[in-house]
Amino acid sequence: MDGYVSHYTNRLDAKGRVSIPAPFRAALARDGFEGLYVHPSIDQEALDCGGNALLREIEGLLAGLSPYSEERDLFSTALIGTSEILKVDSEGRAILTESLKSYAHIAGEVTFVGHGHKFQIWEPGRFRAHLDEARDRVRELRRRLSARHAAPDGTPRPHGARE
Repeated sequence: MDGYVSHYTNRLDAKGRVSIPAPFRAALARDGFEGLYVHPSIDQEALDCGGNALLREIEGLLAGLSPYSEERDLFSTALIGTSEILKVDSEGRAILTESLKSYAHIAGEVTFVGHGHKFQIWEPGRFRAHLDEARDRVRELRRRLSARHAAPDGTPRPHGARE
């Protein structure tokens, strides 16, 4: 996979810099984006980050909405109007601005979380709680999907079998 996978926790240094994990830096380099594109997540108190792949996703979303529509203006404001482009130094570190840190409740440590075409930056405790909730919800979704694919007697249907 060429995108962002796994998760890593790093500390902010005394100057407020955080080292972007090496696998994430390599994905950014392959992506060809200069710096790091960051915006507050619209779903979580976290930061969405990436490069050209993330920008293409945002552009694709906006292109699917009617020009001058309220929906397009809202998404554009939330995803572009609040974004920042951070510089990444030669050692792979970036400085998170105060507004970004405040939004995500970041103080001394951050957790980087891969999402394929983008990654998120979380306050570690909030990420652990989010991960627990995500696992619980995925287990419930799996149970519902399994029940949907079971025969009337409760036994699983062979893959591709019809009701």
